[in-house]
Amino acid sequence: MTARLVLLVTSPRLPAGLLTAAAWDLVRGHPVVAGTESEQVAAVRAAGAGVTIGGIDDLLAAAGDGGTAVWLAGPAGDEALARDLGMRVAREPGRAELELMYGSWDPPGARLLDAVTVMDRLASPGGDPWKRQQTHATLAQFLLEECYEAYDAIEAGDLGALREELGDVLLQVVLHARLAEELPEGERWTVDDVAGDLVAKLIRRNPHVFAGTAVSGVDEIIENWEQIKRAEKSRDSAMDGIALAQPALSLAAKILQRAERAGIDVPVPQAGDDLGAALLATVASARAGGLDAEAALRRAALSYAESVRAAED
Repeated sequence: MTARLVLLVTSPRLPAGLLTAAAWDLVRGHPVVAGTESEQVAAVRAAGAGVTIGGIDDLLAAAGDGGTAVWLAGPAGDEALARDLGMRVAREPGRAELELMYGSWDPPGARLLDAVTVMDRLASPGGDPWKRQQTHATLAQFLLEECYEAYDAIEAGDLGALREELGDVLLQVVLHARLAEELPEGERWTVDDVAGDLVAKLIRRNPHVFAGTAVSGVDEIIENWEQIKRAEKSRDSAMDGIALAQPALSLAAKILQRAERAGIDVPVPQAGDDLGAALLATVASARAGGLDAEAALRRAALSYAESVRAAED
């Protein structure tokens, strides 16, 4: 009779023992073999199932003639063993059939845990000396650069490049969070604090999704967001909280936007011979026309750069 060999693969990013009901029925009802001791092996044993440490021959012997045996894969998935086992089964037709079962899956976002783990290794003693020497201040320029590079990818319509650049932005986030773990007691925070604050903010500022608040459309959603934000920040002025380090055209547009939302009507200075006033007036005119002055100037500058390249050729 043909034996049944089940290769049981589990996610290394979930707690050991967190398996599907079908996987638990399998390991409790049939012999289990694993290549080495692991947290998953310990969890299965703790639940009352026996696990033998061995190899392919032990698995075949456990299945016997027409029985079922389970290979409990290690954290890396035991791909090499799976290939060898497949070749062994192919060389002996009729002796056994190989089946793959997933006892657990990576949840969405699971690879973020890998990013945090790798960064912890790099920023810990014995890791990368450069990263261990950094501070939030020394990293500031890189955070800005990576955001600009992601912006460039968006402007170019290159989604593959955007994926890579967003990874570089994420690198900055996890590195800043890892360095914050070494701040003095009372000041330190972790990447979980960052994520927790973000989740809480998203829930608070989207009551139409999480609290059943009725809205008539996107404009009301934006207004609710701004009202909640104002209540949270308790700012004295509509100008408080504006990122002053952003490019001048973007800064001007943000200031005008904040003033408009606050219902404050301050006339934009007449241009005259004042270049700054002229630029501010241009930004105000662009906003009135629904245009992004920063993006428009960027496109014009890049177009001019291409003309220069053409002239050089």
